[in-house]
Parts: sequence; structure tokens; C-alpha cells
Amino acid sequence: MPLLTVGHRGVMGVEPENTLRSFLRAEREGFDVIELDLHLSRDGALVVMHDADVDRTTDGSGPIARKTLAELRELDAGQGERVPVFEEVAEAVSAPLQAEIKDRAAARVLARAVERLGLHERVRVISFHDDALRETRKLLPEIPIALVTGSSTPTAPERAADLGADMVSCELPRLTADVVERCRGMGIEVISWTVNTDRDLARVRELGLDGVVTDLPAVRRAIVSGAA
Repeated sequence: MPLLTVGHRGVMGVEPENTLRSFLRAEREGFDVIELDLHLSRDGALVVMHDADVDRTTDGSGPIARKTLAELRELDAGQGERVPVFEEVAEAVSAPLQAEIKDRAAARVLARAVERLGLHERVRVISFHDDALRETRKLLPEIPIALVTGSSTPTAPERAADLGADMVSCELPRLTADVVERCRGMGIEVISWTVNTDRDLARVRELGLDGVVTDLPAVRRAIVSGAA
């Protein structure tokens, strides 16, 4: 099977991350899945941004949780882009989405959005946080979930199995053949982040992974062409 290609925050290597511009570019480039990050604004909107504050990716400053959606809309998220909300992304693109959440509160709001918009077949909820995934599993029993891991990658297979996740997304430098083998034994797919170089792709092939999370359209093209 060809590798699953996941566009990281859209295609953040060539467009402003987590913006509609980035997500639309990822869809045009043919990515199988688009990944995005979610935080709650002060008034409970599902804001699409990676960091807990706006400093790095906008011309503003301060925590997302202390700003209303209207205040966040006033910020420039790069090249004139505005900070989107989850519902706008779901409408703007038709590709499947990996929605990363940080806590149980976001899980509850996302579950309501998935129910309201009928997105059960398009959304996989992903997180580093077990509690957030447990909350998702309780609210959306049938929706696919994935555990994301960095330093905790050695424990990924057992944690994922305990959560009922059928996929793990592991930091590539921390991923070992042993972890992959244990996942395989439990029927869990393994993808890795962030795969941006030929050397990264070679390691993905060596480990026999199911997919990659990448910042770059060129990586997607290399996989499709069979160059990797």
C-alpha cells in the first residue's frame, strides 16, 4: 500500500501554518489527509492554531484562551490570512482531517461540532493527551482516534491499545523497529512526524511505516512518484 500522506498544519513549509491558505494548498497538492491544531478561545470557539498563545504565528500577543474569537479575527496569521475556526476548515476543504486537541474541554466542543456538521466519516481526533482521547472516545464512540507521541514513543503501543486508538503518530527520531513491531502485533497503524528530507523518507521505508506527516508538498510528490 502507498504511504498515507498527511499535510502538517496544511503545508506549513510553504504557507502560513494552520490557515485556510495552507489547507487549500494541501488539498491542491493532493495530500490524503490534512492535520490541524485546536484551542478554545475565551468564548468557546474552536480556534485553529498550534501554540497556546498567538505570539509566534500572528502579529498579536497573549494566550488564545484570554481572547474572544472577534479579537483573534483581527490578527494577521501570515500573508494577510486570518485565524480560522474548525468549522471553516471543514467547509473549505473536502479532504479528511486529523484534528489535534490539547485537553478534555476542546474534546467536548469538537465532539459537538462533529455531531452538528456530520463529520464522523472525515475526522480523526488526535492528541498527545490520553485524557483528551478518552473524552473523545466517550462522546464519539465510533470516531477514529490516534495517539501522538514524542518522548513517550516507547510506550505508544500499549497506551494506544488501552485508549482504543487504531493509529499512532510518533516522532520519527524516537521511533524504533521494536515500537513498530509491537504496534503491528496489536493491529495499530504507525505514521511519523515530521518527515521533510530524503533521509527521513528512507528511515520511514526502513521501518515499514504506514504514513508520514510532512510540511512539504515535495515530500508528497516524491512518495507518489516512487522516488522515496
